[in-house]
Amino acid sequence: MVNLSDIQAARDVIAPDVRRTPMLRANALRDRGFTGDLVLKLESLQVSGSFKARGAINKLRSLTPDQLARGIITASGGNHGVAVAYAGYVAGVPTHVVLPRNVPPVKIDKLKRWGASVVLEGDVFDDAQRLALQIADQNGATYIHPFADPLIIAGQGTIGLEIIDDAPDVDTVVISIGGGGLIAGIGVALKALKPGIRVVGVEPTGAPTLKASIEAGELVTLDTITTKAGTLAPRRSAQINLDIIREVVDEIVLVSDDEMREAAHWLWFETGIGAELSGAASMAALLEHKFSTRADEKICVLVCGAGADGVAS
Repeated sequence: MVNLSDIQAARDVIAPDVRRTPMLRANALRDRGFTGDLVLKLESLQVSGSFKARGAINKLRSLTPDQLARGIITASGGNHGVAVAYAGYVAGVPTHVVLPRNVPPVKIDKLKRWGASVVLEGDVFDDAQRLALQIADQNGATYIHPFADPLIIAGQGTIGLEIIDDAPDVDTVVISIGGGGLIAGIGVALKALKPGIRVVGVEPTGAPTLKASIEAGELVTLDTITTKAGTLAPRRSAQINLDIIREVVDEIVLVSDDEMREAAHWLWFETGIGAELSGAASMAALLEHKFSTRADEKICVLVCGAGADGVAS
């Protein structure tokens, strides 16, 4: 499906167009019962505001001139759409993005500033994807899937290479889950480079798509989505993501919207990092003791998306 060589190749492909994001050592959380070392991987500082630019650029660079001439299209909960718009801007190709109606206006503004045309459809990502696929079929544009594509997964996996380069002694990496492309790619890289490392996934209680699928032993389509973290809220993942996650993720835990919001507040207060709800999900899992930790453990938390959910209060 996706292996370390794919991810290493993606690193070279995307290097001219994405940032190697920094890692920040955070204060120990002794008041929260954690005495180990904490480092934050700041994909919130990635071009376009989230990790999604990595996969989008890797996919874009695989397209033929004829495909590029016919344009690209995607559906998104927000961040992937912005990343695809950025990729389209880089390549100078027509770009179309279909979003659910509840996407924050700031993301729509970003899309338009990168030159993408925007269509709103439905209440969740799955609604937007149905329309995007119909449009792609009609106009011949290439559909860039947000998570169920080996090139997308490999692009996101480049984060894992950087984590091991910059923090080779890390014991546990905590990663939020939407459709599963991010954690699948990073997990492949981490387990290949350091087999004993622990990979913890984090989903919203209002959209436990992958946790439910793993527990069921097959892909599950959620009946409802109740989280406001729209970028972590597909009703259904895909087989490629489920298969990889089964192999490389040790545990999936759930956090509430309130817990994500509190974590976003903590990130802003302690570090000056502005994160959206989904961007703070992994931090919420650590703050709220959703998984066990050792006194001397070194943990890397991925802050995957910028936003202002922790800034207002």
